[in-house]
Amino acid sequence: MPNKPDRPVDRDPIRDLPYYLRVFREYLGRRLYLVFGLTLFATVLETIGLVLLMPLLGLFLSDGAIPGGGVQAAVKDAVARLGLAYEPGWLVVLIASFFVAKGLLQFGALAYTNVLRARLMRELRARLLRAYDEMSYGYYVRRDVGHFVSISNAQVVAAVNAFTALMRLGAQLVMAGAYVLGAFIIAWHFGAMAAVVGVALLLLFRRINTYVRTMSRATAGEQATIAKLLVQSLQSFKYVRATDQSAAVGAHVMASMDRLVDYDLRKNLAASLTQAAREPLAILSMMGLVFAYVAVLDAPLAPVLVALLLFYRAVSVTLQTQVFLQEGLKQIGGVEFVRDELQAQHEHAESDGDVVVPSLAGPIVLDRISLAYEEGGPDVLMDVSLTIEPETSVAFVGESGAGKSTLADVLTLMLKPQCGRVLIDGIPGDRIQLASWRRQIGYVSQETVVFNDSIANNICMWMGEPQSDARLFERIRAAARQAHAESFIEALPYGYNTVIGDRGVRLSGGQRQRLFIARELFREPRLLILDEATSALDSESEWAIQQSIDALKGQITVVMIAHRLSTIRNVDRVFVFDRGRLVEEGPYEELRQRADSRLGRLISMQAV
Repeated sequence: MPNKPDRPVDRDPIRDLPYYLRVFREYLGRRLYLVFGLTLFATVLETIGLVLLMPLLGLFLSDGAIPGGGVQAAVKDAVARLGLAYEPGWLVVLIASFFVAKGLLQFGALAYTNVLRARLMRELRARLLRAYDEMSYGYYVRRDVGHFVSISNAQVVAAVNAFTALMRLGAQLVMAGAYVLGAFIIAWHFGAMAAVVGVALLLLFRRINTYVRTMSRATAGEQATIAKLLVQSLQSFKYVRATDQSAAVGAHVMASMDRLVDYDLRKNLAASLTQAAREPLAILSMMGLVFAYVAVLDAPLAPVLVALLLFYRAVSVTLQTQVFLQEGLKQIGGVEFVRDELQAQHEHAESDGDVVVPSLAGPIVLDRISLAYEEGGPDVLMDVSLTIEPETSVAFVGESGAGKSTLADVLTLMLKPQCGRVLIDGIPGDRIQLASWRRQIGYVSQETVVFNDSIANNICMWMGEPQSDARLFERIRAAARQAHAESFIEALPYGYNTVIGDRGVRLSGGQRQRLFIARELFREPRLLILDEATSALDSESEWAIQQSIDALKGQITVVMIAHRLSTIRNVDRVFVFDRGRLVEEGPYEELRQRADSRLGRLISMQAV
């Protein structure tokens, strides 16, 4: 991704239009300029059609005389070159032809704008999706889900709406320039006055434009806050409702909602002022110029009428640019938020190596690992060195906050240590192609991860069509049996086709956990990480799962993180941690029987 241009902050929004145009050009390329080209040709054709009204009026008003020579004479000469008679009928046909052609080109410009709008929507969401897929875990944990939801939904829509408004603004500026030029050719006084009035109007609305953009930025920020609060409150729905704390949560959300409504009201009032002033200002400008040009200069009527029409169109279009400008500025906060998010994602993308990890056959080595979540923050792992032999089972134990789950994140290379190194089968972690390693990992975390889809799709993760693929369905059933989930699945009304609801709300906690484990076993991993995998299960289910895990011994590498120490009796090696340090390691029974063993003390506390 190229370096981001300096983001405009307090400058006049009109001066910042090239910045926003460059932003959109980055996503759409130079093809967006085609809209302006089509608009220019359409406006030129319309201007020619309006100019042709002058000799037509001259024929009716002056008995065929050509008032004012100049432009009218040139028109007569052009008509003659086309082999047409210089008479009202052919002039009407020519005028109609130019306006029909103008309409077709204008339709082309508007249609292509909508095509670009659709492409921009897809491009922005695709880039965000890729960016989220590649962002570092450290950046993710520093943000909240509401932030990402707001950016990918509300802010993308706002950015696309801003694009549409600014493209129409650009088209209006092209039209205004063409009208001014046409008026200048027919009667330079009108052209000069139209240019002066246009500049004056832009200056008149300058502060309003800046104010609207400020409110747009505030609106975008508040939308992110509301998204965060709504996601958090909905995720906590059961607790909030069960404890009757809806009023407190609702008041917090409504305070943010009130600020959003206030910002939105302010920018809409400012835009309404521009909309209401547009026609009166255009009429007043036109009447003043008519009085000066006809009463004072005593100019001929035909060119005055045509130039007056072009002048009115120029002023009206100039005022319309203000409407589109403010419409774009009302949404411009979305453009800046999406742009900044993509830049932040680019800066915090997860670094990847180029060495493919073959099927894990060697040890996993942590060599003097130290890690802090933030630069300058306290270490959560300190000088940890350990080796996990291939196809063995190990356990990480210790009190809460000892660093066990953080170690699991190091093993998956989600977190990169500030000191020391990770070796996977002899390959340094910073050189590993991450996808090649993570495809070999099964990971059952403390938080159950299930999707609002069928049980079959939750196990195979949309690998195919279980209903029509017998081999795939048999693999799904085998994984469910291995996780001791088959009995409850087949008891459901639709079996493996049962949709489990948002976050598995239609299943019990133990059922969700067994479904989660079934998915990881379906993947046939070379390293299986179980982070409190049986904590939500009843004793019978826990025993069944433990049997499945024990059956994997000697086949794959298993890492267990457990508080309930009864689940780790059969592992090959135990690593005991305290406040980020590895304090002892060895076989379970050996550590348990030591007089000064920390593991023995933990076991005694649980009365195991």
